[in-house]
Amino acid sequence: SKETRQAVLQWAQHDDSSDSFCEADDIHSPDAEYVDLLLNPERYTGYKGPDAWKIWNSIYEENCFKPQNVKRPLASGRGESFICLTKWVSRVCVEKRAFYRLISGLHASINIHLSARYLLQDSWSEKKWGPNVTEFQQRFDEVLTRGEGPRRLKNLYFLYLIELRALSKVLPFFERPGFQLYTGNESQDAEMKHLLLEILHLAKSFPLHFDENSFFAGNKKEAAKLKEEFRLHFKNISKIMDCVGCFKCRLWGKLQTQGLGTALKILFSENLIEKIPESGPSYGFQLTRQEIVALFNAFGR
Repeated sequence: SKETRQAVLQWAQHDDSSDSFCEADDIHSPDAEYVDLLLNPERYTGYKGPDAWKIWNSIYEENCFKPQNVKRPLASGRGESFICLTKWVSRVCVEKRAFYRLISGLHASINIHLSARYLLQDSWSEKKWGPNVTEFQQRFDEVLTRGEGPRRLKNLYFLYLIELRALSKVLPFFERPGFQLYTGNESQDAEMKHLLLEILHLAKSFPLHFDENSFFAGNKKEAAKLKEEFRLHFKNISKIMDCVGCFKCRLWGKLQTQGLGTALKILFSENLIEKIPESGPSYGFQLTRQEIVALFNAFGR
């Protein structure tokens, strides 16, 4: 239809804009692959050791607004313990503390999923996955992690609140009559949109939302500079995820990173979302298909 073509053109134009928090893969590349997430669940694959440690070390060392005088790595060799974080995190501004907490929450989320669906048996006849309590305790037990474990779980809840807040804020974008989910089946499109709006209204009804209004307040010039720094740091994290050697680990790591990036994009675009017309195109604010898929899957995780 004419409306469909207009919407697709609008997406293409928006893909070139500079408000993205993540490096998106080119879906038109001959190397691109479509993956059914239900057939490829997030679980422990055996990917560990120095290579896995380097990924998280790079993310924390290069992107968490670490003061110059903190020289040693923030992650231990096994990726279980972040060293001396409390001292310097407490000294930085609220936005930088929030950024660190979001990355820590993302890390905690991934570690919980790997512990919950761990490879317990690997033989020529069968592979068996299930909960690995010991692995979970090594990463989150208060004594074994010297007090860091409970903080990681709090950061995971902080991440949950941020993404929940984003879902409540983006409701007007999806409520527009012109917004369609192109599954190829009109009745299914309508049903999917109904279910989608149901989830978003439920998110909006939650009484204890995170209040992001304290972010990037004060001096406008400094706030704009910090916001851009925030965006570039997060974009770099999405690039680092491309270096993960395990395909499935990379898939789920990138998906959750892009989901969080989309949530941040929504929260920082509140004014644009409020100005979206009820009918006609939304040129001020747009979400790509990848961003929508990532946002809901990351929140699901």
